[in-house]
Amino acid sequence: MLKKITKEEALKKSMNICAKQEKCKFDIKEKLFKLGLEKNNIFEIVEQLEKENFINEERYCKFYVRDKYKIAKWGRKKIEFSLKQKQIPDEIIQNSLSEINQEIYIQVFENEMIKKQNQIKTDDFAKQKSKLLNFAQSRGYEADLIFKIIDKIIKK
Repeated sequence: MLKKITKEEALKKSMNICAKQEKCKFDIKEKLFKLGLEKNNIFEIVEQLEKENFINEERYCKFYVRDKYKIAKWGRKKIEFSLKQKQIPDEIIQNSLSEINQEIYIQVFENEMIKKQNQIKTDDFAKQKSKLLNFAQSRGYEADLIFKIIDKIIKK
């Protein structure tokens, strides 16, 4: 049986978590809910963490966008969807996504597509195109960009 955690212990634990890594309100609420706290206590803790700047949705979103597009090589659509699942406000998401350097974004995507194309073991253009399309969609890139890059890298 789990030991019941007090509101003060939960606040301290949450502060430690937020001090080590950027978290959004949704992440902390989930953690506190799993610890068995009541909704009103969760709300108060999250409110205090925000007030003391342990949680900052804008800061979190900027780090998240940067990490997902530079490290995980995700596209804008997948990043946006993931942030919406974390209940980040649309305005904050759009502001963070707008900071992505378009030239670097396209270059990273093109490099990923070339790597994927080199892994495809068929000379059939239709199958290559299909596999590249599925790959790019799973990474969350925009349809117009996907087709532009596929047409560029597949030799017709």
